[in-house]
Amino acid sequence: MSDRDGLNEPGMDGADLVRAGLNGPTQIAERAKAIAKAGGLERALGEGILPSPVCVTLAEALVLGLLKQGVKKYLAIFGHGSTQIGEVLRVYEDAGLTRTFQFRNEVAMAHAATALRWAYGEVSAVVTSIGPGALQAMAGSLAAASNGIGVYHLYGDETTHGEGYNMQQVPKPLQGAYAMITGVMNRSYTLHTPEALREALRQGIATVHHPAKPGPFTLMLPINTQPQLVSLSLDALPSLGALPPLAPADDQVLAERIGATVVLAPGSTGVLPDAHAQNMHVGGSKGSISGNYAMLEAELLIAVGTRAVCQSDCSGIGYPNVRDVININLDVDDVRHYNQALALQGDIGAVLDRLDHMLERDGFEINAAKRAWLTDCAAKKFVWRKFKQQRYEATLPFDEVWKKPVLTQPQAIKVTADFAKSVGALKLFDAGDVQANGFQIVEDDSPLDTITEAGASYMGFASSALMAGALADQPRYAIAFSGDGSFLMNPQILVDAVAHGLRATIVIFDNRRMAAISALQVAQYGKDFRTNDNVAVDYVQLASAVSGVVALDGGDTSETLRAALEQACAHGGLSVVHVPVYAGPDPLGDMGAHGQ
Repeated sequence: MSDRDGLNEPGMDGADLVRAGLNGPTQIAERAKAIAKAGGLERALGEGILPSPVCVTLAEALVLGLLKQGVKKYLAIFGHGSTQIGEVLRVYEDAGLTRTFQFRNEVAMAHAATALRWAYGEVSAVVTSIGPGALQAMAGSLAAASNGIGVYHLYGDETTHGEGYNMQQVPKPLQGAYAMITGVMNRSYTLHTPEALREALRQGIATVHHPAKPGPFTLMLPINTQPQLVSLSLDALPSLGALPPLAPADDQVLAERIGATVVLAPGSTGVLPDAHAQNMHVGGSKGSISGNYAMLEAELLIAVGTRAVCQSDCSGIGYPNVRDVININLDVDDVRHYNQALALQGDIGAVLDRLDHMLERDGFEINAAKRAWLTDCAAKKFVWRKFKQQRYEATLPFDEVWKKPVLTQPQAIKVTADFAKSVGALKLFDAGDVQANGFQIVEDDSPLDTITEAGASYMGFASSALMAGALADQPRYAIAFSGDGSFLMNPQILVDAVAHGLRATIVIFDNRRMAAISALQVAQYGKDFRTNDNVAVDYVQLASAVSGVVALDGGDTSETLRAALEQACAHGGLSVVHVPVYAGPDPLGDMGAHGQ
């Protein structure tokens, strides 16, 4: 291996170095303390405090390489496939260089790491052992992959020796079976030898920090290569400094300048203030009256940063009158989504900024036809507002399951969303009926006031994602909007939240069924099937069983729910608010579908 790669064969083999005491726990601790004293790895290298090349185990080299990329937080469920990296993380945490947070479920852990990057911009690493734990974390990584969120996943793996069946490996004589699985799900790399580290981290940084479509990057860590020694130049490992900065721009300026109406995708609420005259709200199959009117009547589509999924353009039938398309996207595949389109491929902010300057230079003016179009759209927006208000003010319907009048899903979500806005809380929406009604109801004025996991619609995401607030450097009070089914997917948040000092609230909208699917079945076939049961769960009692969690009954009115939310917000830890909601045929009990 050449010096140019920053990797060299050590002068002594690994066994000799360990016997000589050159790479034991004491030496690891001394390195970690030296880095901490210098104020970081880059400064330690620049001041010559840390020798280069340095001879370390692959596990420590990986931690150093990720530290160079700014990764200081690890979410872990250790097992016999990850004890080596766990020991390095123990020593580095003692020195104040990293933090490791223990979790109880790998899916929930993956969601927390996703939300930590999504809501707070912090890149972390998920650590599991070999086998089922890795598969669960990989399943959870679907949320990050579907929404373009960069996260590291570090999984223990079987040895490279092929010594026979490991009790947690894929039970078949196939080399690198787990790597094949992770490679299909996400971009993946196996550290088959210590010398592969630089290439692995290079691919990792290109994936996790990709300017157009970041995503999860999986590193497979064979049990036998983690403790192997490697001599490497730390300054040769990739760092964030090599990435080009993105050019910011305000797309509100362009929309106003050209007199365009703005139709939102479910995940982009807040790119214009909710009350902005040109904000038509969400469009698509579960969108708004005004959003879908704009989609139906528009003749020119300017698609900005959209993946053009079914919810955003109704599988290609959402803009029937569009004759021309301008597609602005950094991703080469997405910018070519539409036929006969002017594809402006590049950084979205930079493209919008340049277009805005060109329009200003050429003296572009909004003509009478465009003003008439804006007037028509404003009228539809007024209709949408009346439609929503009618549902918010409706008489509470009698529910057959609860045997009493209860709040509808729109009413309960509206009260909770308004409360969240009043206290500046981050709103996290789970999959299902809560999510579908939610992005029709929220009235955001800035991006990232709401995170709705519409990419994978992963049940259990919202409550699990709350944990990011316990890990973030600058946490934000958050409220998870979760259905009863979604909450039961990942209830261990009740324990993890107390263990890590999380202050947040989970609101369980309980209709005792998978209401979104029930409604779809009824709409398609006239009957629902196997989407509900008769098992009653006392969620207040369930949550109260965990010491430190405050569980509250949200009651059956807007006033009782608001009072419970205020009490939950005043608690210094995790609160759970349970509110029964209506499910049934009453059209005022749902926000409805307005697209194709």
